[in-house]
This record gives sequence, C-alpha cells and structure tokens, in this order.
Amino acid sequence: MLDHIAIQVHDIAASASFYDAVLAPLGGERKKQFGENISFGVTGHPLWLVPATGPEPAREMHIAFGAADRAAVDAFYTAALAVGAEGLHAPRLWPEYHESYYGAFVRDPDGNNVEAVCHRP
Repeated sequence: MLDHIAIQVHDIAASASFYDAVLAPLGGERKKQFGENISFGVTGHPLWLVPATGPEPAREMHIAFGAADRAAVDAFYTAALAVGAEGLHAPRLWPEYHESYYGAFVRDPDGNNVEAVCHRP
C-alpha cells in the first residue's frame, strides 16, 4: 500500500551516509538523486531524504525496514553503531508484538527511530 515516504533531514550528506550503511545489510541502496533529494530502496524509491525547510528539529518518525532474516537485523544494528548511531534497542525477540518478531532500533542523524525487523522464525 505504501509507495514512498519522504523525511526531512538537516544534513543530506550525513543522512545519506547513515542510510547507505544501515540499508546495505537489508539489500537497500541509493536509487536516484533529484536535485538535493536522494532516494533509497531495494526496488523503486520508497524512501526519500529531502532537505529540511527550517532550523527547528523535525518531529520524530518511526521507520521500520523489513529484513530477510535475523542475521540481516544484526548486521543493520552493527552497521548503524559503526557510523555513530545511537542504539535504542539491540537486536532481540519482541514477543509482545508476536512470537517471531525480531528487531533492532537506532536513531538516525535527525533523531528518527529507525528499525530493522524480521517476522520469520
């Protein structure tokens, strides 16, 4: 149902580097640049980074990326920490969501809560 989402970022280069690192273990990569805007995806352009229009902090968003397996979730978390992201929750099972929900959560350069999740056992 979701075709794409655009998030405002204060430093396009820093945010693009972050998403380069954390999406690679999930099969994602930069797909297109349109002016200052940069898209990422496995196929298509589901995530766009766009320059913030003002100096105020953006409202926090939660973005969850699907992972093929638990090893990809682990690699996402490792990659995020390697580029200086704040770890919110290390990879683990979240049985309160469902019995096979395996996820990890970090903050991107603009403070967004970014997750990788695998729903398979």
